[in-house]
Amino acid sequence: MERITAKMPRVMIAGVSSGAGKTTITCGILMALVNRGKKVMSFKSGPDYIDPMFHRSIIGTKSSNLDLFLQDKETVKYLLGKHSDCEIGVMEGAMGYYDGSAMDSVEASSYDLSVTTNTPTILVIDCKAMAISAIAILKGFLEFRPDSMIKGVIFNRLHGSLYAPLKAAVEREFEGRIQPLGYLERQDDFVLKSRHLGLVTAAEITDLKENLNKLAERVEETIDLDGLIELAEGAEAISYQKRSIEKVINPVRIAVAKDKAFCFYYEDNLDLLREMGAELIMFSPLTDPCLPAGINGLYLGGGYPELYAKQLEENESMRESIRAALDNGLSCYAECGGYMYLTKAIGKYQMVGHFDTVSFDTGRLCRFGYSTLTANKDTILCKKRDTIHCHEFHHWDTTQNGDAFLSEKKGRKSWEAMHAEGNVLAGFPHLHFYSNTAFAKQFVESCSKTFQ
Repeated sequence: MERITAKMPRVMIAGVSSGAGKTTITCGILMALVNRGKKVMSFKSGPDYIDPMFHRSIIGTKSSNLDLFLQDKETVKYLLGKHSDCEIGVMEGAMGYYDGSAMDSVEASSYDLSVTTNTPTILVIDCKAMAISAIAILKGFLEFRPDSMIKGVIFNRLHGSLYAPLKAAVEREFEGRIQPLGYLERQDDFVLKSRHLGLVTAAEITDLKENLNKLAERVEETIDLDGLIELAEGAEAISYQKRSIEKVINPVRIAVAKDKAFCFYYEDNLDLLREMGAELIMFSPLTDPCLPAGINGLYLGGGYPELYAKQLEENESMRESIRAALDNGLSCYAECGGYMYLTKAIGKYQMVGHFDTVSFDTGRLCRFGYSTLTANKDTILCKKRDTIHCHEFHHWDTTQNGDAFLSEKKGRKSWEAMHAEGNVLAGFPHLHFYSNTAFAKQFVESCSKTFQ
């Protein structure tokens, strides 16, 4: 298979922990780069949906997830290289820099991604209630692995008067190995609020662009953006295997639920379906009266249907439209929030009712994390015994979760998951189709055989 080498200036913004400020700093840097007229591409380490929404709001283009559990190393390099037509790529890390897919492992961590893609990393340290101790933290992160890839540091929530001595300490302690790239003071007027599945989504924040421009102005004032660009330009070329995507013969139109209630999609999933020949028709279960006409398939992604359950219930014509389409054989794939929408009810609110089960709030994370799915039967996405990696992240559960797959955590527990009833596959796991592209291909082929 042909290998392609592409020059792509890039850098990773990683944190010492969740909550260190990497998303705020990444957003500020992206906005500042865009305001300078740079052609920017953003990436997110791990399975997160919400951070890429902020990235897309800033740069006005797509953001790609790079995940070394959901994708193998060659696929990660391919997805990175595929988007190399930019002046600079900015990756945002996940959790703490070394935190991986298990408590005692760095596998699938931001560090693992940085090493795999040979991307220089800038570490963000939250300096609230500390001073020189930040240097000790930096030294620990730098020496934890000999190939740490950490080349720079940004201090978050640091008073401006403290930066000069900290910068001098970095230069003195690390003798040029680490580049101090500035700081950001506490941002009381730009706080990314959280809820049970992470940050509040970009679409829910008023005056987002205005606030991001204010943040970008502060980044220009206190962060060495020229130094960051220089560091990114020093990244080695990325080498990846070229891939050819096989298209289906017959035209396929797939309706994709896309609004505030259903907004968790991997952009690469949607792109892959398009590359396979599918035309994606976006619609809103919240506001549209019925499904789009002339469709061959339905894709219901995750999101926050529980927050909009009353409005979803009130849109009775849409619920009836979907129920009738599924009863008539329309192919449908639904994950997490999309699956909840197909149950009889979310809490006290009536939903589509395709599955004879109800969704209820457990008040805690259920089956959280990565696992591997093995099909117990043929489905519209795969054949029996086919496997794909997945991720679950939800507080809600249902009274019956299906038995189409066996879901197994590495070296830990297993359970049955997902409903596969004729033309419908639905459940809580989120799939990244680049974990096994045959799943996407079979879904498109299944859709090509149905019509609504």
